[in-house]
Amino acid sequence: MVVEDPDRSRSDLRDRSVDFEEPVPTAKAAAERLGCEVGAIANSLVFVADGEPLLVITSGAHRVDLARVASLLGVERIKRAGAEYVEAVTGQPVGGVAPVGHPKPIRTVVDVWLKRHDKVWAGGGTRHSMFPTSFEELVRLTGGLPADVGD
Repeated sequence: MVVEDPDRSRSDLRDRSVDFEEPVPTAKAAAERLGCEVGAIANSLVFVADGEPLLVITSGAHRVDLARVASLLGVERIKRAGAEYVEAVTGQPVGGVAPVGHPKPIRTVVDVWLKRHDKVWAGGGTRHSMFPTSFEELVRLTGGLPADVGD
């Protein structure tokens, strides 16, 4: 699924963005700053799946089960991406990766546990920003595959 007008969507997300004086590079730090549950933080984590970038948007209360995701996607191997790779494929730093706004589309999986929250908070593309959204909007904006990704 592709957003019909991605420029308008990115603009809308920037308008909703909340900027912080201090960085919020972890789900715990973001939840404390926002006054919400850690599970309502939508972590955008970048992996390498059989040599291709993979974005997993997971609840801050979850750890990604790489074997489960590899099986789900039919790939042999998934490994965590290094900071340089993350910035190269997303144009954004580790600790601030947004689910959208990357130079090229990235295959994406969205954790169904995020459905447990009416409002979730996703990275805004910097370590100092986040924006409110919903599970449904994350799936729509990213074209991501909804799945149970963690334990």
